[in-house]
Amino acid sequence: MDPGFTAEQDGIRRTLRELLHKRCGPEELRAALDTPLGHDPALWAALAEQLGLPGLALPEAYGGVGCPVTDLALAAEETGRALAPSPLLATSVLAAPLVLGLGTDAQRADLLPRISDGTLTAALAVPAPALATALALTGPQDGDWAGGGRAGGIQARRVQGVWRLYGEAAQVLDGHGAGALVVAAHTGGFVRSRTLLFVVPGDAVGLVRTRQTALDATRPQARVQLRDVRAELLGSEEEEAGIPEALSRTGDFAAAFLACEAVGAADRALERTVEYLGRREQFGRVIGSFQAVQHRLADVYVQIQAARSAAYYAAWAAGGLAGPDGRVGGLALAQALEALRRAAAEGIQLHGGIGFTWEHEAHLFFKRAAGDELLFGPVHRLRAHAAEGARLFERTEVSV
Repeated sequence: MDPGFTAEQDGIRRTLRELLHKRCGPEELRAALDTPLGHDPALWAALAEQLGLPGLALPEAYGGVGCPVTDLALAAEETGRALAPSPLLATSVLAAPLVLGLGTDAQRADLLPRISDGTLTAALAVPAPALATALALTGPQDGDWAGGGRAGGIQARRVQGVWRLYGEAAQVLDGHGAGALVVAAHTGGFVRSRTLLFVVPGDAVGLVRTRQTALDATRPQARVQLRDVRAELLGSEEEEAGIPEALSRTGDFAAAFLACEAVGAADRALERTVEYLGRREQFGRVIGSFQAVQHRLADVYVQIQAARSAAYYAAWAAGGLAGPDGRVGGLALAQALEALRRAAAEGIQLHGGIGFTWEHEAHLFFKRAAGDELLFGPVHRLRAHAAEGARLFERTEVSV
């Protein structure tokens, strides 16, 4: 693995940072959160037109840039620094890879070019709180996590050759404004119980979507209700055996993406804290000159750098550039979320009274760490699942 960045990767990161610095400052961020969509459509259009960010990791045949997924994961560090609210995670990280990996030629030709140019956003609808399970981040994909019987969730039934969906999914990232939904639904009854993926247009009859109040407002979420909604099967039933693997690959990529995002957010939180401590005076001295404060900041810095190394390795592994396959995404995500939580907590405390106010943005970094852990964690389960996959704690009998 070459740990250095290519010229293209450096260019993407630099251009993205400049654009977000101009278009996604603290005031613009708060204004975007108060809109019905929860993000700035003009900024999303700029990211698509100037950088091709939604289609960065999609093939050129579908209007994408054709870069490896590594480049998109590394770009996430810059979106994390700005806490930029956008449909990028829901569309390009969770939904688009599933369409690319499982969809028919017609489905790919219909959906992916519109995702690439930013005119179509998409979302993955999985019954809460099963998103981490569906992506194989915190445990095996067993059980009826998509619903079925008395388990609630979403069920699918074929009536006269047409698939109909009914049920509910909460905590769907950007589900309230997505132009298309990739819905995981349970079907087959007790004998042939299985989970299939379906494509549902955002304007489908019987589809009811309501934006929810989320802990992290920079990650808009929705409650999606399907009331006898007509749906199109993603791919074919003959390929249903590949759905768990496709979801697992998507989970590995999402974990690397989220880890890079968390590292960027943690780095920015630390920067803002250091800037403040260099200006604020107490007892006739700049606060940052106190040794106890310096030690605390040094500990945070070391933790962020360790998380950055793990996140970069996970990004290279997701792109197949880091040698043998392994579940490194979950470990990197766990380390990055801990680093972000630590950086945000120290920032709030070291800012003093102003750090606890609603007007200051310090709390947004802490909520990003807590919100991501609720959706994709918790941290101890991310680590436990990785340890189980590596058979770290299996007892081995040694014969003499």
